Amino acid sequence: MAGRLQILLNMSGSWSVLGRLAAGTPPWSSCCRTKFTKARIPAEVFEERSREHEKFGGDPERIHKLHVVTRVKSTMRRPFWEKKVVRSLGLGKAHEPRVHKNTPSVNSQLKIIKHLVRIQPLKLLDGLPAEEDMAETYLNSKGELVVRQQLKADKPQTLDS
Repeated sequence: MAGRLQILLNMSGSWSVLGRLAAGTPPWSSCCRTKFTKARIPAEVFEERSREHEKFGGDPERIHKLHVVTRVKSTMRRPFWEKKVVRSLGLGKAHEPRVHKNTPSVNSQLKIIKHLVRIQPLKLLDGLPAEEDMAETYLNSKGELVVRQQLKADKPQTLDS
């Protein structure tokens, strides 16, 4: 057996692959490409993202603290992990806004379902409302928290006649 292998190794031409295999090189090195000629990750990924802040209306110096997340697409025919994230964020009903913190853990979940939701920053027009005004607030479709102003009754005046 050893004599026959020795004959095959000494042959040149198409049998040179066997010669390399016997020389101690791993078999996978001769059949696959080992050097990549171009970068697999595009250069745009590593560029500065200040243009996106201008495009989407964000401010890189003042990062918003809360997201208004609204599901705009159905979860039917979507993978189970996307449905699980939608349920965990409370987005079971479509077009019903939910408020979530702008934290890395929430943002990583939103990246999974970003094609199903609309994410807007929560805008506080009059600043953070007082504790007694919280019952009179509502969230509109633009992501603004609006305080509904109630008319306050004055003291009733009595007529002396």
